[in-house]
Amino acid sequence: MAANEVRHYLCSSCGASLVFEPQDGFLSCRYCGHREAIPESAKQVEEQSFREHLRIRPEQMAKLAAHALEVQCQNCGATSIFTAPDVSGRCDFCGVHIVALPTSANPILTPGGLLPFCITHQQATSALGQWLSSRWFAPSRLKHFAQQEAIHGVYLPYWMYDTYTSTDYNGQRGEHYYETETYYERDSQGNQVQRTREVQRTQWHPVSGTVTAWFDDVLIPATLSLAADHLAALKPWDLDSLKPYDPAFLSGFRAQRYQVNLAEGFDRVKEVVAPTIERDVRNDIGGDEQKIDTLSTEYSQITFKHLLLPVYVGAYRYKRKLFQIVVNGRTGEIHGDRPYSFWKITLLVVSLLAFVLLVLMVLSEFQT
Repeated sequence: MAANEVRHYLCSSCGASLVFEPQDGFLSCRYCGHREAIPESAKQVEEQSFREHLRIRPEQMAKLAAHALEVQCQNCGATSIFTAPDVSGRCDFCGVHIVALPTSANPILTPGGLLPFCITHQQATSALGQWLSSRWFAPSRLKHFAQQEAIHGVYLPYWMYDTYTSTDYNGQRGEHYYETETYYERDSQGNQVQRTREVQRTQWHPVSGTVTAWFDDVLIPATLSLAADHLAALKPWDLDSLKPYDPAFLSGFRAQRYQVNLAEGFDRVKEVVAPTIERDVRNDIGGDEQKIDTLSTEYSQITFKHLLLPVYVGAYRYKRKLFQIVVNGRTGEIHGDRPYSFWKITLLVVSLLAFVLLVLMVLSEFQT
């Protein structure tokens, strides 16, 4: 282990492990209270060449931290990476107890930057307790999910891409015109009368052309362990606050190994930008209506960033169904699944019916 990594993780006063504290951004010893600042890096979170990294070479790979450990969940397959003093327990993504022993973390493509946690574990747990308490129809046993060990801070992997697109198209431009049409109908006396009306017609003209666009900072999750709607709900991220990657930020937290590789991530970029390209093509075709017959898009000047973004994650099972909860580690905003208690809903329905029946009885007494 390099000397600077030892300094980052071990307390110089008592030798215990230092952990990153979100509230002030320091490394702190939970035993003697010693605190160390993480040195500001002069580096920038730079764009990297997509083409050069499609076939990643060994020298481009490294561990997230020299002493990082990893463990894979046998149930959902998610691989979590962590550093001391954290230990593996339950899987953050499916709630199943992990029985595999941690091993030394395998090298991955090193992240270029991250957003550090700024919401503490205590704040996230407290907010989660309030969120659960406001879900009246949730089962009472779900309230136990607000305990300290129910959620953990996890850095989720993301890819962020820039790309220039040039799209050739063939299509048709539709221009509306109107014709006067004669028709017959019967009036109120049953007589057949002649009438006219304006009818819209469309004249189509073949067109072709090229549209170009620049797409900047297209963010793609590199995890498959969380539901897509939960990941989407975590946005927007304050990406202007990105910091160059430093393993010190992971001390006391976990990170997930990316499950979507660099090439697969860019395939998803194509899906994300496709509606914008189609809109631009239709605008370029013009007219009153448009038909697109063929599209051919070339992608160039592709760059990327590998990022880690902070999320508190928890999973629980209720009646054999998986429910997930996520807390944005920057804003504290909560999103998640919740089951409904059959008995609470039944009680409400019975109470409403009893109330209605009581009102009807009172009204009938007044009428007699």
